[in-house]
Amino acid sequence: MKNTPFTQKHISLGAKMAEFAGYNMPISYTGINDEHAGVRNNAGVFDVSHMGEFILKGENALDLIQRVTTNDASKLTVGKAQYSCMTNENGGIVDDLLVYCIEANKVYMIVVNASNIEKDWNWIGRFNHKNVEIHNISDKTCLLAIQGPNATKILQPLTEMDILNLKYYTFTKGKFAGVDNVLVSATGYTGAGGIEIYFEDKDDAANKIWDSIFQIGKPQGLKPIGLGARDTLRLEMGYCLYGNDIDDNTSPLEAGLGWITKFNKDFTAKKILEQQKAEGIERKLVGFEMTEKGVPRHGYEIKDFSDMIIGAVTSGTQSPSLGKAIAMGYVRKVFTPLDTAIYIKVRDKLLQAKVVKMPFS
Repeated sequence: MKNTPFTQKHISLGAKMAEFAGYNMPISYTGINDEHAGVRNNAGVFDVSHMGEFILKGENALDLIQRVTTNDASKLTVGKAQYSCMTNENGGIVDDLLVYCIEANKVYMIVVNASNIEKDWNWIGRFNHKNVEIHNISDKTCLLAIQGPNATKILQPLTEMDILNLKYYTFTKGKFAGVDNVLVSATGYTGAGGIEIYFEDKDDAANKIWDSIFQIGKPQGLKPIGLGARDTLRLEMGYCLYGNDIDDNTSPLEAGLGWITKFNKDFTAKKILEQQKAEGIERKLVGFEMTEKGVPRHGYEIKDFSDMIIGAVTSGTQSPSLGKAIAMGYVRKVFTPLDTAIYIKVRDKLLQAKVVKMPFS
């Protein structure tokens, strides 16, 4: 099991630790509900250094990204980031990811899911026919996500970069907490606002940045947050989690990611997805809330009123912000309209739910 540069910090703070994607990660500190509320109402710090980062360099770097991803990376200018995904030959999702434009047409950073680092590296390599220089910098890159409505206000004194006015899905680079070459990005996985910061762990940078963040933030209620609250926060927003809501057998169109699937360029499975778009899909990822008492969990069967299986739950929880049970799952197309009644098999009971719009409210 791997550690991040912050593992000992988590342990000393009394975090409940567990294995996640091969890493020893903090699941919670003071409890998921408390941490969830802390991020929604103020700000919290997530260690997400387990994520993967690749640098792509060279005249053909953009061509390679365009070939393997579904979104149109040619629209990126320096300082902008983009949500995208990679598809396999069958139209399934290899991974969802972020693309950062460091130098237009020449230098890009791709951020991938921790569990898919080796898989993604090999997949991109399969299409690197024009000798693009690719570096896997995952092991030496730290990533902290400081999320919440007050995150940038709390952290602004630590840098001369204007992070208060950083627009969504843009980034800047500079000195942060005395550490050079820190990339600060207005991205995140919580829907609560805030930033993510990337930096190389050298010359004690990890300790300097972590300690500076909490020195300035603790008096203002900034808390460390575990992966448990990260999951409940992203689920309330309807954000997909790879391995649960999307995988090699789900297409972007089925997952509601048509908005990052651009057909004005060539990419893997373009023809399959064009066919899906033209003919329509047979199943779709929907959000739903329970109208009877019970919490839907990953893998639970979704049924119709006649007890026929129509799909399966991919993610579900008792929403800390909304005080009700919410979930996502794939269902047959006929059951996708809003307010459609569906039934979740919880233990041996069929409990009623209804399809709702995401983000959940």
